[in-house]
Amino acid sequence: MTLCEPPSSHKAARRRGRGATAVTAKNNILLSGIVGSTAYGLAHAGSDVDRLGMFAAPTEDLHGLHPPKQSHVTTNPDSTLHEAAKWCRLALGGNPTVTELVWLPDELYEVRTPLGDELIGIRTTLLSAKRVRDAYLGYATQQFKRLYDRGDSSFSADTRKRTAKHARHLRRLCHQGFELYATGSLSIRVEDPEEYHRFGEQVTADAMAALPLLKHYETAFDETPSALPEQPDEAPVEAWLRRVRAHYYTPAAAPGR
Repeated sequence: MTLCEPPSSHKAARRRGRGATAVTAKNNILLSGIVGSTAYGLAHAGSDVDRLGMFAAPTEDLHGLHPPKQSHVTTNPDSTLHEAAKWCRLALGGNPTVTELVWLPDELYEVRTPLGDELIGIRTTLLSAKRVRDAYLGYATQQFKRLYDRGDSSFSADTRKRTAKHARHLRRLCHQGFELYATGSLSIRVEDPEEYHRFGEQVTADAMAALPLLKHYETAFDETPSALPEQPDEAPVEAWLRRVRAHYYTPAAAPGR
């Protein structure tokens, strides 16, 4: 009997575990749908189709030495899957990307399960005024810094396309974040896609063209009472996650049976 396995065997075991977890993630999807530019109504010919989803790791796998991966990201097709607990933590923090998963129009969902529908039913309990404001305005400010750091508009065609895309997302983050903050509801599809495309072209020519919009929404957040509570209500989310764990728990067979 070998008392100590070589390091390579441990690495191989971890690789096998990661592979098995990726399969589990696909088999245990609770909710998934099409997000990004397609969902916003801002896609154009050749745009990638982005997918976001949530899966449940087998409950017993959460108690070993090597817990399963919390996220699986693939390209071609572009897809991100978060484990249920990680998704909840991100959503409770106001993360704009994960939040939209529970606000999609019905036709954009590709997988819906009873547990996924339960989560949609308690989506407002995930929200809080400060976290929504900080997250959406924070992401929008990051987009502006990217635009500003690129300098003038004398860069390549590909860079110009990326710049216009960042500008559109800046505008969307401001608008959607303020809507969620002020009304407690989130509309995924933008009302006037052409206006967003025009804004993208303006900012591509001059990054500072985005600053008045950003300042406008900073003031709007400051001066508008929020429909959201000061803190999210974690109790319903905690109860939901425990139901997920119970659903995906398979008791081990007793020795000798």
